[in-house]
Amino acid sequence: MELDVQQLAMEAGTGTIIGAIMGFAAKKVAKVIAVLVGLELALFKFLESREILSVDWDKLTAGFLKTGNAAATGTPPDWMMTILSTLSISAGFTGGFLVGFKKG
Repeated sequence: MELDVQQLAMEAGTGTIIGAIMGFAAKKVAKVIAVLVGLELALFKFLESREILSVDWDKLTAGFLKTGNAAATGTPPDWMMTILSTLSISAGFTGGFLVGFKKG
C-alpha cells in the first residue's frame, strides 16, 4: 500500500479551509441566536410585567436543561461518524473550524 502524500496534503488543506469557513460562520450564527433568545426572554418579561402574558419560568428553564442534557449524553449523529471515518479531511476541518471560530 502506497501513501500519496500530495493527495493527503490536499485533503487536509481543503478540510482546513472548509473548517475555517464553517467555524467562522458558526460563531456568527451562534451570536445571532443568542441575541434573539435574549430579546425573546426580555420581551416575555416585559409582557409579563404588563400582565399581558403569564410565563411559567420553571417549565421554560426545565426545557432548556432537558435539551442541554440530551445534547451532552446523546450518541454522535451519523454524519459525525462519517466525518471521523475520513481522518485526513476531518483533522484539517477540525483545526480550521477552531481557527475560524476563534477569529469570528
